Amino acid sequence: MIIIHGVKDPQLLPRALQATLDLAMRSFPVVVVTGSRQTGKSTLVRYLADDEPRPYLTLDDLEILERSRREPDALVRSADRMTLDEVQRSPDLLLAVKRSVDDRRAPGRFLLTGSANLLLLHKISESLAGRAAYLTLWPLTRREQLGLGGTGIWSRLFSTPEREWPDLLRAETLFEDWRALAERGGYPIPARELTEPAARTLWLDGYTRTYLERDIQELSSIASLVDFRRLMRATCLRLGNLVNQTELGRDVGMPQPTILRHLGLLEASYQLVRLPAFATNRTKRLIKTPKIYWCDTALALHLAGETEPRGAHLENLVLNDLFAWRETQIPRSEIFYWRTTGGDEVDFVIEHQNRLLPIEIKTTEKPRLADARGLTVFRQEYPAESLPGLLLHGGREIGWIADGVLAAPWWTVI
Repeated sequence: MIIIHGVKDPQLLPRALQATLDLAMRSFPVVVVTGSRQTGKSTLVRYLADDEPRPYLTLDDLEILERSRREPDALVRSADRMTLDEVQRSPDLLLAVKRSVDDRRAPGRFLLTGSANLLLLHKISESLAGRAAYLTLWPLTRREQLGLGGTGIWSRLFSTPEREWPDLLRAETLFEDWRALAERGGYPIPARELTEPAARTLWLDGYTRTYLERDIQELSSIASLVDFRRLMRATCLRLGNLVNQTELGRDVGMPQPTILRHLGLLEASYQLVRLPAFATNRTKRLIKTPKIYWCDTALALHLAGETEPRGAHLENLVLNDLFAWRETQIPRSEIFYWRTTGGDEVDFVIEHQNRLLPIEIKTTEKPRLADARGLTVFRQEYPAESLPGLLLHGGREIGWIADGVLAAPWWTVI
């Protein structure tokens, strides 16, 4: 058992989620931090600033795991406040936490972490509804990697007058080649510690093996790990595309019900990301099928066997930053894509404080007027709610490329 005394290591990277986590710990008896393995959850919660010491117990420790399964109530009663890591490994532990909290409700009693979305797991019947705040820790954002402890400037775009957007973006000077960022990804070890591509490849291969051979098997039995690996590869080759289960099943030789179940497991373990379509109550029919992305671009490249990042990976980088930003917003903002049956589309739409920010991503260094078409059509459809469209590109120029559409380098925003 490790006792945490609320000290912070000055060498640790600050995380954007920290302030939201602190607020949740002051407000709820249970706080649950989930996210894929190796995003930094354990590091974040072990160095949480706290007025009182609290035991840190991880269910990766086989002795603690066995104790949680045999005597869950005794375990949670062993301290007034505690941190329990990887709780998805012992579903009955949440029932014991619920009973303990119902006996004595006090803010910050239990801080739980898990490498799976507890609300999507069939094995876990207790949601801790009304007792817990749920937060997700995504891989490191670009600004977190730079030591800035934040996400992109999305909030400032909503709070800054539109005419001042060009000046706001020109103040950002954090230039970087997006391909290098995509290859580095956001998992702390390969992104921050492993500078050689070969070393990152070894780490990613080990991560994949651990995920396949242990983590996914604990969530649900998989008949063929080889087929599951092929499905991950096929999915990573389709980043930014609409989910087509029939096509996926044909390509990997699996029946559609199995594809559906496996995609659910990938989503529950924070590997696969499904982006829903933006829709309103208007009669115009929109495509409702979600688009698929991955939690980490370096891992997606590795699984797909691709050596060069492409446009979908730049989209994925922006989306991951948006997800990390969304976790800091109260009330919660929403992220969508938009596409009509006529073929007009926008990569991302942020719905925040009753306003809409449409975003298009292009890798070109010199965007053209045609690149802004989807943004223009979207603003025509939603003139009252929509902010100017943002066309993020791979160049260096900032300027209005069309009426109500600002073109800017991607690195000025995330």
